Amino acid sequence: MMTDSILNSNRPEQFNDEFDSLLQSISKLSENSDSETVWPAEAWNAIRQAGVLGWNVPLEFGGTDLNSVEMTYGYIRLAEACLTTTFVLTQFNAACQRINWSQDQELKTNVFQELVSGEKFATVGISHLTTSRQHLKKPTVAAERINAGWKLDGFVPWVTGAVKADYIVTGGVCEERTQILALVQTAHKGGNPQPPIEMLSMTGSQTGAVKLNQVIVPEQYLIAGPVENVMKRPDGQGGAGSLTTSALALGVARRAIAKLGEEAASRPDLLEIYQPFHAESESICKEMFETLKSGDLNGGFSEKIRGQANSLVLRASQALLAAVKGAGFVKGHPAERAIREAMFFLVWSCPQPVVQANMKEFACVLD
Repeated sequence: MMTDSILNSNRPEQFNDEFDSLLQSISKLSENSDSETVWPAEAWNAIRQAGVLGWNVPLEFGGTDLNSVEMTYGYIRLAEACLTTTFVLTQFNAACQRINWSQDQELKTNVFQELVSGEKFATVGISHLTTSRQHLKKPTVAAERINAGWKLDGFVPWVTGAVKADYIVTGGVCEERTQILALVQTAHKGGNPQPPIEMLSMTGSQTGAVKLNQVIVPEQYLIAGPVENVMKRPDGQGGAGSLTTSALALGVARRAIAKLGEEAASRPDLLEIYQPFHAESESICKEMFETLKSGDLNGGFSEKIRGQANSLVLRASQALLAAVKGAGFVKGHPAERAIREAMFFLVWSCPQPVVQANMKEFACVLD
């Protein structure tokens, strides 16, 4: 097993034995959640009972408002246990983050109470405002101001848990090419979640498209805008390629490396493979937490860490498969699962420089 000196030294106080028990529980539940269409209801209920749903909600609204170090630690450990459940949580937390951008205190009080308690579920559909389908001349979702507030009409391409959501944070493009961000209630007329997509991994996240057929959004449910690039905030929040994605990639890599370590315990020839991977994982963890604590996230740090985490998870998962041989090629084996999950980080909120760096590594192109 891995000696987690770096991660353990950065373990926040609130991540106690109860959190370790949560990790064990959702790890046991995770075996089929990445390939089956079944929503991870039991795992989601477990994290609700553990108070995880308040991680990204301010204290004044009933949350725990974790800081970046605490959140990153939690994401790494949860992704080790179950990537599907953790990915769903990131989309829930992303919704909470954007809801908190609203200036309407009453809206936040009411909605956050429902979300922290687990009474309702929120997710995001914002890729069309940042990275997805930006080449199209016609906006994927059109936004129009009306007397009652705003009207959204179009197609939101990627929404995790769409068929389960009570709220979707999404937006559209106005006629003058500015953008708005709004909280859409799925119970309102015109919101039509499509059947979930069967994906290479994490099909259990029930990710799919949502059609918005002239959905009316009341003015108080407007979160931000109309402005240019509504997802780019002056405080640096929003946008693609955050440390969240790197934390999840690192968690999956650590799981694969730990499995490789288990193999090495009975096969000493694998130690020369396991030890460099373990050392690389420790190095990435160290740099990530040191930078988070310093608060100096400028200079392309997020992209740098994302590139390192992507490279590690891709190589570690393949090394695990090579080590376990044919057994790992069978559906359901940890190596098979790790390889499919690793592919996700090539497409999820991945900045183009990171994609380019990964492809250069594949082609053995040196800068």
